[in-house]
Amino acid sequence: MVSIAPSMLGADFGKMRDAAELVAPHSSYLHMDVMDGHFVPNLTMGVDLVKALNGIAPLDVHLMVTDPINFIDDFYEAGAEIISVHVEANNPREALEEINKKKIKSGIAFNPSTPKEKIIPFLELADMILVMSVEPGYCGLSFHMNAIE
Repeated sequence: MVSIAPSMLGADFGKMRDAAELVAPHSSYLHMDVMDGHFVPNLTMGVDLVKALNGIAPLDVHLMVTDPINFIDDFYEAGAEIISVHVEANNPREALEEINKKKIKSGIAFNPSTPKEKIIPFLELADMILVMSVEPGYCGLSFHMNAIE
């Protein structure tokens, strides 16, 4: 099954709701890139923004954070229908198990520099795989062709 989930990271934060309403009719989900400034060098959207967009379209929250377990409850309560965590983060198994307890979809993500075999132990816990085509942290970075493999 193919899903279209445009990343809201590239939208003007001052006009985020307008951007979400524009793409929602053509999207399966709105992809919300959450960065903590530690796992990646950038700091992006938080739970309040996700909560504000709840109801426009289903929300796909991508946690690019060091300790995803600390974020799951808040983003679930904000309306996330999918929460993805990185294999490179702390305790991805525990995080996936917590997401699954909430009866929403879970995803395992991995960076282009991470061997794809690293996700194998987590596949039975994940509903989807998020293959990063850029090193996470900023919008507009160069595409890594190995993501296609």
